[in-house]
Amino acid sequence: MEEYSAEELAQLHSVLLKTKQDLEAILADASGQSDTVELDQAAVGRISRIDAIQRQEMAKAQQRMAARRLGRVNQALIDFDDPDIDYGSCRDCGELIPLGRLHARPEALFCVACAQERGG
Repeated sequence: MEEYSAEELAQLHSVLLKTKQDLEAILADASGQSDTVELDQAAVGRISRIDAIQRQEMAKAQQRMAARRLGRVNQALIDFDDPDIDYGSCRDCGELIPLGRLHARPEALFCVACAQERGG
């Protein structure tokens, strides 16, 4: 069975760590976009409030998605160091997940074909 080279695995580990860092930054919400929207009509017009509420909901959705993905990335980092788990191999068919897929989604557990069969 093919395996990734040590250099490729080191790159993938770096991608995992960078992805984790990026997701943690999203969850930190330094911009305050998910803070409560001010409802003082004298201070903010109706359209501005609606726009602010929409931005708030989008920020909250982004944080929920980031939290779920961060959990998968953290598990991938654990799996990466586990000698009993072959990081980068599809959990269904056992074939290597293409390197491009792992660079885009380093937490991927399945090759494209198996992921499509699972509906994801």
